[in-house]
Amino acid sequence: MTIVADAAGLDLGRFLRRGDHIVMGQACGEPTTLVEALIAQGAGIGDLSAFIATSFSGLFTPETADSFALSSMGAIGALRTMARANRLAVIPAHVSQIAPMIAGDILRCDVAFVQVSPADAEGNHSFGLIGDYGQAAVAKARVVIAEVNDRVPFTPGEMLHASRIHVAVPVSRPPVEVAPARITPTDEAIAAHAAAYIGDGAVLQTGVGAVPDALLRLLLDRRDLGVHSGMLGDGLVDLVEAGVVTNARKAIDTGVSINGALIGTERLYRWADRNPAIRMCATGYTHDAAVLTRLDRLVTINSALEVDLTGQVNAEQSGSVYLGGTGGQVDFVRAGARSIGGHAIIALSATAKGGTLSKIVPALSGPVTTARSDVDVIVTEYGAAELKGQPLAERARRMVAIAHPDFRDELDRTAFDIARRGF
Repeated sequence: MTIVADAAGLDLGRFLRRGDHIVMGQACGEPTTLVEALIAQGAGIGDLSAFIATSFSGLFTPETADSFALSSMGAIGALRTMARANRLAVIPAHVSQIAPMIAGDILRCDVAFVQVSPADAEGNHSFGLIGDYGQAAVAKARVVIAEVNDRVPFTPGEMLHASRIHVAVPVSRPPVEVAPARITPTDEAIAAHAAAYIGDGAVLQTGVGAVPDALLRLLLDRRDLGVHSGMLGDGLVDLVEAGVVTNARKAIDTGVSINGALIGTERLYRWADRNPAIRMCATGYTHDAAVLTRLDRLVTINSALEVDLTGQVNAEQSGSVYLGGTGGQVDFVRAGARSIGGHAIIALSATAKGGTLSKIVPALSGPVTTARSDVDVIVTEYGAAELKGQPLAERARRMVAIAHPDFRDELDRTAFDIARRGF
């Protein structure tokens, strides 16, 4: 039997036990009312741990989250604040591994915090803005606490039947929004080089941010683009309304954009509400290798903090500062690089810190997120380096060519050593 609890009087102590591990919905599907209750009441319960893959709410700070241990697959969004304060335990993992780790008790889940839409006539709540690992958390949890938000769109795809909810907390508040990023001339230049790899009928995977937003604006003259992605932003709506995204040429899920997370604004959320042109799916579908191999002309676009001259990609850590995460990059890089007629693009600006630091480097300052054996195309504002199938010496030459001119002489010295050795 489901208990209906008033948000203002919610007492988590009735349902949580000391030492519980909580798994929360992430990104714009973050159940903010439940998070606020945890922040306020966690100390009184004691020894709690919580996992969230990404967060954009700003609710987690070293001051607010001092009564429980917080972990994540990376320092994405507002979680960077926690990482800088050494208050975030980073679990290296592909996002596609989170649900299997929950199911296998590797990532413990005693309590699931989820945000859902109001139920339909059959008692099904939509997960709304997030598909990824919610079902796995619900299946494993001793207690499922659902924030039932009437501002959350009812999106086709992942559902939660009312009978599986132990505690329902009705609310009416705007879900977390992520505004479009400010696009710079550098972003536009990077996007222009990436757009050259996207032809009519291509299937897109991209993230959110300035470069993806700039890229989508350049595709208004394409025809019959498809979408199969881990996340999407407001730019999708523009392409659909312009008749560019039709999904008409996809071998699977024809006519439907497949997605794992909606990360954007109210405009995107309203467009997605009961829209059969989109389907929200768990990572067991969005990131599954067997599914992705069925998509021809798949073009994947992902970002990096730095790339070395042989093509190794670091998307996680810059020196002692943890800034990103593994996410779904490796799953999609491998898929795009292997897709017939497709490509896997890693896009980054050539420099950081006002042009004083090169992001094309002789050696990475952090971990290898994507191996050079998986890499296909690297793009900066200075061009595109096609690395797949190239020997290390040629890779180094091509990488130097897309670095900022101020750093090319220094990089050339390392490239010369690679050419001399052959590796």
